[in-house]
Amino acid sequence: MRVLRLFLYLCLLIGFGFIAASLYSPMRPMPPSPPLTGQIDRIVIEKAARRMYLLQDGETVRTYRIALGFSPEGDKLRQGDGRTPEGEFTIDRRNTESAFHLSLGLDYPQREDLIRARAGGYSPGGDIFIHGQPNALPDGLKIKGDWTAGCIALTNAEIREIWAVTPIGTKVEILP
Repeated sequence: MRVLRLFLYLCLLIGFGFIAASLYSPMRPMPPSPPLTGQIDRIVIEKAARRMYLLQDGETVRTYRIALGFSPEGDKLRQGDGRTPEGEFTIDRRNTESAFHLSLGLDYPQREDLIRARAGGYSPGGDIFIHGQPNALPDGLKIKGDWTAGCIALTNAEIREIWAVTPIGTKVEILP
């Protein structure tokens, strides 16, 4: 009986280990890209491809794999829907004190979102950011899959690179 109980506890412990390993993954080292200089002009996000592109003088200078809201299909409609908004936005704030490693705020909700939400009697949500991983997560780890509440997430190293070249006023296009 004791051996069976010990075996079951061991199986349970191994199972929890597999679950934890599936939620977080160590970042794989990539060969370094040449450093970006100057400022970028535009950010383009393709939700379906889970890709973000930085453009400088009309040319793509970086491409990143991203995570989106936990329910990424379709445009953001209301607070809590887990969707990442689609459309044309502008970086309107920079936050070093975020719960996530650095964050660049988008000007969402916009006028049309507010009108739609007011007519429907609900909140359109807000606080949509491009950011790194949660501060509680050790640097060098990354949450797998789409996990944000509607934001665009990258690794901490990637957001540091983007932060250095992205001023307030940068245009962001989010495509389906």
